[in-house]
Amino acid sequence: MTIKLADIRLAPPVFLSPLAGITDLPFRRLVARFGAGLVISEMVASQEMVQAKPGVRERAALGLGEDDSTAVTAVQLAGREAHWMAEAARMVEANGARLIDINMGCPAKRVVNGASGSALMRDLDHAIELISAVVGAVEIPVSLKTRLGWDVNSQNAAQLARRAQDAGVRMITVHGRTRCQFYKGRADWAALRHVKNSIKVPLIANGDIVCTDTARQALSRSGADGVMVGRGAQGAPWLLAEIAADVYQTPAPKVPYGRDFADMVIGHYQDMLSFYGKSLGRRVARKHLGWYMDRAGTPAPLRKSILTETAPCRVIQRLPDALICGPNQREAA
Repeated sequence: MTIKLADIRLAPPVFLSPLAGITDLPFRRLVARFGAGLVISEMVASQEMVQAKPGVRERAALGLGEDDSTAVTAVQLAGREAHWMAEAARMVEANGARLIDINMGCPAKRVVNGASGSALMRDLDHAIELISAVVGAVEIPVSLKTRLGWDVNSQNAAQLARRAQDAGVRMITVHGRTRCQFYKGRADWAALRHVKNSIKVPLIANGDIVCTDTARQALSRSGADGVMVGRGAQGAPWLLAEIAADVYQTPAPKVPYGRDFADMVIGHYQDMLSFYGKSLGRRVARKHLGWYMDRAGTPAPLRKSILTETAPCRVIQRLPDALICGPNQREAA
């Protein structure tokens, strides 16, 4: 199955969700190599990007080469003022983004307190003003990511989706929770069906999609045209390709085990060091290495020694032992 937005083909419709501090260029590049229809940057604050606040423009870095599969890259923008949203949209289009995604779903207090993210679901007129500014500023397609509503008493995702569609948005993603739920409880995929029945543009289901079974359930209950995977891909960059193979019969990825797994992790680690520089890169890498070692079943003392090691060369030397000799990887090695 293919989703077509203007001249862009998104296939398979299994997409990487924007995750703050996680879906940077090195991780997007790795997920794209296994196979994904779309990969999305970390949320980028529009005003901070235009004003070149240190570290912000790096979140919108593209850099997916021809060897990184056919995945399309989107940059996700957030903000509360139409001027800055439009200016940032023009910048990311000029930098080569194929798609712009607007964040109206982030539940984080620092974002909501700044009248951005899911806070915009409490003022749909202002939300549409921002959407219209972005759509009017660029030629590339614009999508929207949001939640069911602010709380259980104000689930207005369908209303926002209809108005966003009329303003020119080409695709809607809905996380099956309200803002006030944050990530508690379970995503309500069935509640997305009302959104699907309210719009003509593609709908993407998001929230608690962590395997092929949950992807199938989300599609069945919501009627959505595709799924977006977030936290489930942590430590498993091949997961999107596995879901696509099971649901859409695309070629199955070669899931790495043993030495191949260690080599993949080392390559990801080196890519982070190259992208961020050694000092920041080793700090950013800790969470990813932790997820990989959790998956491998690395013994706790070895895991701790690697995560507290400050010399990248020694981390690289120890990673094969940590990733191949753990109980979950030993047999495969």
